[in-house]
Amino acid sequence: MKTTRKDCVLLVANRTCPCPDVLDDVCRRAEQQDGVILIIAPALNSRLRHYASDTDRAVADAHDRLATAVEGLGERGVEAIGVVGDADPLQAIEDTLPLYAPLEIVISTYPEGKSNWLERGIVERARERFDVPVSHVVSRYGLMAVV
Repeated sequence: MKTTRKDCVLLVANRTCPCPDVLDDVCRRAEQQDGVILIIAPALNSRLRHYASDTDRAVADAHDRLATAVEGLGERGVEAIGVVGDADPLQAIEDTLPLYAPLEIVISTYPEGKSNWLERGIVERARERFDVPVSHVVSRYGLMAVV
């Protein structure tokens, strides 16, 4: 039997997860809705590894990021669930919707000029595709400072 959690905030983040600023932002959203946070970390892979069906490293990296993010949210007093998703963030969201009914989808990216997802229009495409409010948060987590 499937359980639908209507009280979740869905966070889609790759390398910007587990950014403390992003986690603080989604904590505020979850507290306003008195719900849990579902984090999807797409298992991004190089094209060569994808075509060779070598996804082990991408999945392991996503699991590591999720564990850190879920722990960080727990330390903030917020219940969180983490799942590794499809490499395509829109497909990862689509795959999750039959199991959860989020009140909001939050997509975390790097700033413009540093984000492949922004270049591909992922935020706008998610807003067009899903009948759920979609928010966008920008992270600088893991970006090297320019000297």
